[in-house]
Amino acid sequence: MKYDIVGVGDVAYDNLCIVENYPEEDGSTHILELHNQGGGCCGTALVTASRLGFSTAFIGNTGDDEAGDHIREDFIRDGVNTDGIDVIKGRRSSIGYVMIDPIRSTRTKFPYKNNLPDIIWTEEKFELIRNARLLHIDSTNFNNSMTAARIAREAGVPVSMDGCSRKPDNTPNARLAAMADILIMNEAFPYYTSGKDTLEDAMKFFADAGSRIVISTLGERGCVALINGELRYFPAYKVNAIDSTGAGDVFHGAFAAGYLRNYSLEECIRYASAVAAIKCLKIGGRAGIPDHNETLQFIQKYAED
Repeated sequence: MKYDIVGVGDVAYDNLCIVENYPEEDGSTHILELHNQGGGCCGTALVTASRLGFSTAFIGNTGDDEAGDHIREDFIRDGVNTDGIDVIKGRRSSIGYVMIDPIRSTRTKFPYKNNLPDIIWTEEKFELIRNARLLHIDSTNFNNSMTAARIAREAGVPVSMDGCSRKPDNTPNARLAAMADILIMNEAFPYYTSGKDTLEDAMKFFADAGSRIVISTLGERGCVALINGELRYFPAYKVNAIDSTGAGDVFHGAFAAGYLRNYSLEECIRYASAVAAIKCLKIGGRAGIPDHNETLQFIQKYAED
C-alpha cells in the first residue's frame, strides 16, 4: 500500500502532570491531574497529518515494554500504519515526563531516552519510503534519518525535516539538514547547527545547502520563513493556551498536510499555525489535534473577529 506521508524519527509515550506550580530544588508541589498519551517529534507529526485526512506510516523500533505497547496502540487508533515497526525484545521505549504549570502555561520536560538499536532496513521498509508522497524525518537519530533521506532522494520523494535536537557535534545535523527539501527548525537549531551569529545568516546557510523551504518556529511568537532571500515573520494565532506540549511537532504534521494539498508557502504556515494553536487548548501533544474542517472553521472565525 502507498502512503501520503512516511515518518522516520522520534516516538515516545508521555506522562503529563498538571501541577500547582513548579517547585524549587528540594521543594514539592501537588499534582492536580495526570494524563497519558503518545508523543515524540515524528510520531506526533504523523498523527497530526492523519487527523487532517492523510494516510501515514511509521518506520522505526519500539521496546517490548508497556510504553512500546501504548505507542503502537495509539498509532493504530489514529490511523498511522505500524507495519514498519519492529518490537525489540528486552529494550526500552522512549518515555517522557512533562510537568505542566497551568497558571503560566509552561512545561518542564524530563525525557527518559530509549536504548533501541538503529533500524534494520528491509525491502518492505524501502518500498514504504519509495512509494510515499513525502518523507518526514527528525534529527534525533542521525543514522536512521540519513538512511531514510537517501532512499527518498533516490526515489524522487521530497523530504521534510524537523530540526529539533542538539548534539555535542552538530556537523551530522548540518549534513542531515542538507537532505531536506522542507526544513522546519526550533528556535535554537539554526544557530548551533549552522554556526552563524544571526538568524538571517543561519537561514541562508540552510537554503544555500539545498533546502527549498526554510522555517524557524518561535513558540508563542509564531515563526519566521526565508522567502526570496529575506526573513518574513508570521505571528501565532492568539488563544488561551493550556499546554504547548507538542505544538512544534503538530506544526510539522500540519505543514506537511498543507504542502500535500498544494497550498502556497504562506497558506501552509497559516494552516499549520492554526492546527498548532488549536492543539494548545488541550493537555498533551495529541489530545487537541483537530481535523481539517475544524481547522478551516477556526481560521475563518479568526479572520472574522
